[in-house]
Amino acid sequence: MRDNRFDRVEGAGVSIGHRRATEHGCLGGTAVTEQYVRDLEEVDETRIAMVGGKGAHLGALSHIEGVRVPGGFCVTTDAFRRVMAEEPAIVDQLERLSQVDPDDREAIRALSAEIRRTVEGIAIPQDITRTITHALAELGERTACAVRSSATAEDLPTASFAGQQDTYLNVVGAPEVLRHISRCWASTFTERAVTYRLRNGIDHRTVHMAVVVQRMVFPQASGILFTADPVTGDRKVATVDAGFGLGEALVSGLVNPDVFAVRDGAVVARTIAAKQRAVEALPDGGTREVAVAPQRQEEPALTDAQVLRLVELGRRIEAHFGRPQDIEWCLVDDDFRIVQSRPITTLFPVPEAGDDENHVYLSVGHQQMMTDPMKPLGLSVWQLTAMAPMQEAGGRLFVDATRRLASPASRTSLLDIVGRGDPLTRDALETLLDRDDFIRSIPDATPGTPSAVLPTATIETDPAIVTQAIERTRAALAVLEREIRTKTGPALLDYLLEAFQEHKRVLGDPLSLQVIMAGMEATWWLNDNLLEWLGEKNAADTLTLSAPDNITSEMGLALLDVADVIRPHPEVVAFLQGVEDDLFLDELPKFAGGAEARDAIEAYLDRYGMRCAGEIDITRPRWRESPRTLVPALLDNVRNFEPGAAERRFAQGRQKAWEKEQDVLSRLRALPDGERKADETKRMIDRVRTFIGYREYPKYGIISRFFVYKQALMAEAERLVGAGVVSAAEDVFYLTFQELHEVVRTHEVDEGLIARRKDAYRSYLALTPPRVLTSDGEALNGAYRRDDVPAGALAGLPVSAGTVEGRARVILDMADAELEAGDILVTTFTDPSWSPLFVGIAGLVTEVGGLMTHGAVIAREYGLPAVVGVEGATRRIVDGQRIRVHGSDGYVEILP
Repeated sequence: MRDNRFDRVEGAGVSIGHRRATEHGCLGGTAVTEQYVRDLEEVDETRIAMVGGKGAHLGALSHIEGVRVPGGFCVTTDAFRRVMAEEPAIVDQLERLSQVDPDDREAIRALSAEIRRTVEGIAIPQDITRTITHALAELGERTACAVRSSATAEDLPTASFAGQQDTYLNVVGAPEVLRHISRCWASTFTERAVTYRLRNGIDHRTVHMAVVVQRMVFPQASGILFTADPVTGDRKVATVDAGFGLGEALVSGLVNPDVFAVRDGAVVARTIAAKQRAVEALPDGGTREVAVAPQRQEEPALTDAQVLRLVELGRRIEAHFGRPQDIEWCLVDDDFRIVQSRPITTLFPVPEAGDDENHVYLSVGHQQMMTDPMKPLGLSVWQLTAMAPMQEAGGRLFVDATRRLASPASRTSLLDIVGRGDPLTRDALETLLDRDDFIRSIPDATPGTPSAVLPTATIETDPAIVTQAIERTRAALAVLEREIRTKTGPALLDYLLEAFQEHKRVLGDPLSLQVIMAGMEATWWLNDNLLEWLGEKNAADTLTLSAPDNITSEMGLALLDVADVIRPHPEVVAFLQGVEDDLFLDELPKFAGGAEARDAIEAYLDRYGMRCAGEIDITRPRWRESPRTLVPALLDNVRNFEPGAAERRFAQGRQKAWEKEQDVLSRLRALPDGERKADETKRMIDRVRTFIGYREYPKYGIISRFFVYKQALMAEAERLVGAGVVSAAEDVFYLTFQELHEVVRTHEVDEGLIARRKDAYRSYLALTPPRVLTSDGEALNGAYRRDDVPAGALAGLPVSAGTVEGRARVILDMADAELEAGDILVTTFTDPSWSPLFVGIAGLVTEVGGLMTHGAVIAREYGLPAVVGVEGATRRIVDGQRIRVHGSDGYVEILP
């Protein structure tokens, strides 16, 4: 059962417009009447600022053919602002509220309660009172009403605010209605609403409250209709929750609802609950709980015919608003009244395919270890530089795998590649493939459709090949850096389009792809064959320790070397512990040893400063732009390591790899046909150690180019600021590359578009992208189908061998890391920017990841037991708990 309050009201149409208000003589004129009261039929979605989200949607619903909406009126936001202005203390209270930490529940509870008491204590001005009283007279002097809050920041496409303010049912008489209007105004500051606004970046002072007053009726049944399945996201499945009487029984958890699922005009599933209790209205106002007669308790609240009629009504409402809806309804004498409709903001958006065929989309973010939303400029630059076409939805990128799944040959290879990287994605795809009705609707593959097969590595095991591949990338970067310096204005954007083509050429360099595949194939060969021959699980994990040419593992070790420079200087260490901004490098020379420390950090940034968390999004701040991000990891290294740790660690890894190699070869030679097996294994060990380190270099090259692009684009954005085109350079992040190109050419920008994009981005932060998404909107994340995981353990994918026990540190932002030796890092995902933390931890657990993703590669490089793809790890593991990571078997135990 959802958390939001379910408003069960009913009304009849009234007219409280200019003419009647004047006839009744209220407020001495029409201007004031129009300021404070509006008939529901006079408003629609364009009037949110006046009547709030609920009022605007009810007005819009009343204009849809065949939809019956309770009649009534809105007390407008002008009345709310007038009342708030009556109390000067409100200004100070709101200022204090804006400074509260969103996670400080006690402070929020205390201050929000204080403000509510203040608002409820304000006397409603007489002119507003008279206006409302006359409006109530139109409904009938003793008519039972529902009084419903309607905030300007609720029921929006990007923030529903469902259940954050209050509704009062069966309110009888003008004095009681006025009292409950005050309570609705005060509910602007419920603890729930305040917390919701703080976490969604909405200023309390910009939110105003209208109040909807409607005539109350008494339904035989009521409930909720979702025009898309709220659990799976499937847009073709509607679900109906239904119960007897007022819906308060459902919302309060007093009873379980009947649940119906409807697809293609038919009820495809139903669950009829035993409904022992119901809520009904009292004659003199208020509601009460009553027992349902035993013979009725297991009767369905709706017939199938009524369910289908309701869903058809819901589809009509969905079509009007243009997105799936969460609809509240009442059944009165076999006729439905719609009492609210709001967008379902928790659904993950669906990429636009441009046709009516079924499509299957794979998440790019799960492959790239960055499932956070990206801003429009970041999305478009990645699309323009990627090797495969990608589509955007919910601030994330997806690849359409439909064609590859259509052909048995490409389907098999795709599942194999996907399964090696992420078994959950493979399981999600297989779940979908098992549904014949969906698969048959996928068009067959056409000639020339790209295959999922990667190139076979047919190159010699020669370190010079790796050197050659690296030099090619460096040379292309040098050309970019040289040529872009002379470009500004439209010429810069034109040049970048050419640079993006060169970017793709570098990324698709056949030699580079062969080197990558050589390392991956050797890894798979060693793991598969040594498991068969020796019973060794994930043997390549140890055999690849301290492999050469791994730019990401070198990055983590290099920060240890920076710590060696800083450690001998207490003043520098003390200064760094108090760093709060990104200008600290300029201050370092003031302290003893500070100049050396600054030079060491600068040298590190020269080599690695283009990196950052979420680095595939060009709009993310790079370490060079925000060097303070590195300070916590740097201080951890100063505290937890002795001088020379980087060199010792690399040497130790190399020694362990050599010892493992000797052990494996010795045991193989003792087997039947052992010399052949040992010789083949030796060749593969040499091959994996030669090539696996390069696996990290292409990403380093991509991000190096990204930083060059970004520096040029930000310089252009500053010129736009200087010309008065945009108010801040970062505003260009909310334009696509193509849109920015046009802005640079014309010096004209749509500020409303930027504002809408900012709102959309904030809403995307609350969404979790699925691994697999269908064009019907169904989100699939797969499951581990294993019987080797102990009861209570968290299953995942084993990516780095070994078992370790330690304190879990749940860290969502690298800048918040404070680690001690022996800690186990638990996070949502890791990209290369997290590798400086890897040198100081004992193990790794992530929610997203695969065998060959960057976090897994570096975990193996450093010899860290690691389990990735653990669903909900950051929620199910509490910071500070002791856990045991089984990196060879792929599960995590939470210890007492």
